[in-house]
Amino acid sequence: MKDFQAGRIDQQTHYKSFQPNPINRGWVLDDMALIQLLGQADRELGRLDMYSDYIPNIDLFISMHVLKESTQSSKIEGTQTNMEEALLDQEDVALDKRDDWEEVQNYVAAMNHAIANLQTLPFSSRLIRETHRILMQSVRGKHKQPGEFRLSQNWIGGATLNDAVFVPPVHTSIGELISDIERFVHNDDNYFPELLKIALVHYQFETIHPFLDGNGRVGRLLITLYLVSKGILKQPVLYLSDFFERNRSLYYDNLMRVREKNDLQQWLKFFLVGVIETAQSSITTFDNILKLQKQVDSQIQTLGSRTTNAQKVINYLYQRPMIDAAKVGDVADISPASAYKLIADLERFGILKEITGGKRGKMYLFADYLQLFTNNK
Repeated sequence: MKDFQAGRIDQQTHYKSFQPNPINRGWVLDDMALIQLLGQADRELGRLDMYSDYIPNIDLFISMHVLKESTQSSKIEGTQTNMEEALLDQEDVALDKRDDWEEVQNYVAAMNHAIANLQTLPFSSRLIRETHRILMQSVRGKHKQPGEFRLSQNWIGGATLNDAVFVPPVHTSIGELISDIERFVHNDDNYFPELLKIALVHYQFETIHPFLDGNGRVGRLLITLYLVSKGILKQPVLYLSDFFERNRSLYYDNLMRVREKNDLQQWLKFFLVGVIETAQSSITTFDNILKLQKQVDSQIQTLGSRTTNAQKVINYLYQRPMIDAAKVGDVADISPASAYKLIADLERFGILKEITGGKRGKMYLFADYLQLFTNNK
């Protein structure tokens, strides 16, 4: 790995681009600090995977992990929607924030679609392009070839190619470079630890920048897809975008350091630290969810005949912790009057909090639950 060469600078007609070297080859680990970090990351990931096995109805909570990933990954690209805003219906979102809101919703849809597709489709170019198509559907990048690799030159930073921070490879080499990633992912002949494999795949994907827009979001989404596709995680419960967003400068600097100084080790170490911290944080979140769940269950058990309906509403709130009276009625299949009585009960327990302050169109938030995802740094 000490002899790693990231690629070369190619002179084009009026600019210079970076041509990455293939990654599908034999790799030798020779950095003890990296090996130690890898062992710790593997242990923490194993703990998280085992922990998720013992959580009843874990599917209820995964949607909030996906929503957090969606808002944080989009935030790295400049989108300003927070989790509370992302929970709103489109008509309740301010007009000047709808573009950002739609991008977050597309990320959620792309992640869910990709995870579902892993049942029948391998981690592949086709899966990547299909995921990108959903991500870019009807949003700001909708005219930039959704679901198709670019047919022209793009760049990162700067106003033009000539003052760009980084210029990815020419579009004519994208097909072969993506095929190289595919071969690397499915290469069982040359062993390379899976966490380092996806760290290297993420770096290479971001370096290739195969789409005209959405590369960062797709590249981060691929990390979770890879871990699930390889059976390292049984459930999609590890998302690194929050770590990358909190360390945004280091994230970009370490990627550039590979290209400019061939320092792959530093990127891999940064990635593994992200896995360790995120796995630990996710375990803490799940632990706090179980404590909150126990508290809420004990509260609604006092409602007698209304307990069953309250449980239906609570299960909905674990997936989407914002609700109005009409949705309470739909979820529990009860009349509007009964829905308001149930809301009053949940407000009395402190489970729901009214957040709009209006006499009509009131919205209620399961604030203690949402806080587990927004404050757990």
